[in-house]
Amino acid sequence: MSEHDDELDEEFPLGNGTVETEATVLCPYCGEINEIALDPGSGRQQEYVEDCQVCCRPWRLVVTYLPDGTADVSVEADDLR
Repeated sequence: MSEHDDELDEEFPLGNGTVETEATVLCPYCGEINEIALDPGSGRQQEYVEDCQVCCRPWRLVVTYLPDGTADVSVEADDLR
């Protein structure tokens, strides 16, 4: 087991072994559904910018992993770009 695996075990204690790695979100600009990949290895709380797969406008995503491995994902328009 690597040091990285140890860090993940601390972030997500063993349960049923399931951690969400994808989510479905609605673009705040065009309203289209987007399937996005999630990276549980980037930590319990994440914030980053991703572009809509349809209209290419940027959104700000906030991802919070809960202790059971589910991801709470919120998306908002990123009007700063």
